[in-house]
Amino acid sequence: MKKEQIEQLVNEGKMLPLMEEFYTIQGEGYHKGTAAYFIRIGGCDVGCHWCDVKESWDAEKHPPTVTEKIVDNATKYSDTVVITGGEPLTWDMTELTTQLKAKGAKLHIETSGAYQLSGVWDWICLSPKKLKLPTQEVYDKANELKVIVFNKHDLKFAEEQAAKVNKDCILYLQPEWSVRNKIIPLIVDYVMQNPKWKVSLQTHKYLNIP
Repeated sequence: MKKEQIEQLVNEGKMLPLMEEFYTIQGEGYHKGTAAYFIRIGGCDVGCHWCDVKESWDAEKHPPTVTEKIVDNATKYSDTVVITGGEPLTWDMTELTTQLKAKGAKLHIETSGAYQLSGVWDWICLSPKKLKLPTQEVYDKANELKVIVFNKHDLKFAEEQAAKVNKDCILYLQPEWSVRNKIIPLIVDYVMQNPKWKVSLQTHKYLNIP
């Protein structure tokens, strides 16, 4: 297949730059502790300095994979499928989610919300980043807000973001892993003073699983 044809299929969402896919336990947020199949799509220009999957940023490093093949792999394992990245909304998620839905999957997305919302979702986990703020549609539709806390200034950012999401959105503060020992006491104290927030931990890292 010619490069131009592949690029066209990627633009249409019929192929996607697949970085990895795996069956594991959801480690974070509202659905932590539950089995799910993860699809990690390459490509992200949000550029968080503390990102723990920086190898996902360059979409060129991840082979365009036929969406139908991704769907077939995912539905062998679990009826809950989590689309993550990178930033999955860099790409049109309509084709992927339509095919997964047709096979009865429950669909979750983990996104910074920086790009237009595409696809059909049962659960939207919004993790906003300062460099590229979410679109209003993602604020309006987010089921959970997960703010990563690297320093105390991120708590102010968290409150700014909480003011923009819908009233039913569940609010989480999650320590950035590399500074967790310093940040966890700060978050615990903050949540006790502001109980609208909950603590999210990367429990998969404590469990030593993907």
